[in-house]
Amino acid sequence: MDVELGLPPAVADAMRRQLPAVAEETVAAIVVEVPSYADAFSGEMGRTIENAVQLALGGFLILASAGAEGDASTPIQPALDGAYALGRGEARSGRSMDALLGAYRVGARVSWRHMAADGVRAGLSAEQLARFAELVFAYIDQLSAASVAGHSDELATTGRVRERYLERLANLLLTGGSSRDVEAAAERADWPLPRTLTAVIVPEARVRTALGALDPRTLRSTLEVAGPEGTGELAALLVPDAEGRSRPALMRSLREAEAVVGPARTWDEVDLSYARALRTRQLGLSAGHGGPVDTEERLTELVLRADESALADLRARALAPLADLGESAREKLTETLRSWLLHQGRRDAVAAELFVHPQTVRYRMTQLRELYGARLEEPDTVLALVLALGVENGQGKP
Repeated sequence: MDVELGLPPAVADAMRRQLPAVAEETVAAIVVEVPSYADAFSGEMGRTIENAVQLALGGFLILASAGAEGDASTPIQPALDGAYALGRGEARSGRSMDALLGAYRVGARVSWRHMAADGVRAGLSAEQLARFAELVFAYIDQLSAASVAGHSDELATTGRVRERYLERLANLLLTGGSSRDVEAAAERADWPLPRTLTAVIVPEARVRTALGALDPRTLRSTLEVAGPEGTGELAALLVPDAEGRSRPALMRSLREAEAVVGPARTWDEVDLSYARALRTRQLGLSAGHGGPVDTEERLTELVLRADESALADLRARALAPLADLGESAREKLTETLRSWLLHQGRRDAVAAELFVHPQTVRYRMTQLRELYGARLEEPDTVLALVLALGVENGQGKP
């Protein structure tokens, strides 16, 4: 704003003499009207703020006295720097932007009331007083804008730094870092360690959706997650305290996230939860209904498919007596044997599952006993057959 005031030296001097009283009243008014500052401005801190108010208003009086040589609505750089630093300090103290702006509004009102009274006593005309008012409020607006910028910058910086600390903590947990290192990283990130953590793997495109539905304390790792070819980029999340009765709620919250959910583990063993979730994802196991995959419900398949080549060898050895049969006969006897083992020899239950007559089951079992002989009653053979027939063609079958 290009306004010439040229505050007379006598008026400026009179106002300058009143600055200590103006500053003291300003701080007192802020304490009363902005409760966030009641404790902050007590004692030594209150005197420091009074000095800051005097310096800021003193800078304004210097500009206002300059007339055409300067614009009194534009704070001098030291005042701007001080206002910016004040904003950063307020953010570090945990006070909000609203509290800071409230303090400026109170300060502007109190300052103007005193300066206006001094100006009237010094003989300023109505026109000069109006221009003076414009300059005072324009000056304080720019100071408050500098403080707001400092407040915002501090929050942004603090947020980015803490986010990096949290990411490093997540990476340390997933890579099995020592308890001492994890505890130090958690303290640095201001993140209290929970009872348990649950590893969750989600597609990168679904991370935002997942985080929006999960506990706000959830950590996100920046480690590269290796998934099956063609699955796209994946991300690992660590959800605190989602064990026991809380697990169903966790699964519901991830129904749109295409997630694989590991078991809950103590924080110092969450790398095991991550390893299981990762293995489940790599095996391509799905929930069958488009929802999240609960690894706790897929333990049999995970155990059976822990070593695919060993499982193939086990199947070949356990089913060797059926190898010389025709394809149709081999398929029927294999199906009957699986059902017989799972139903513990209850013929009617086997018949009901296979939709055949109980006599058909009896006939097929007679064939199997002829092929296997006494081995069909041996515990080791039964165990091998249960494991070999636990999955078929790579798919779990109850």
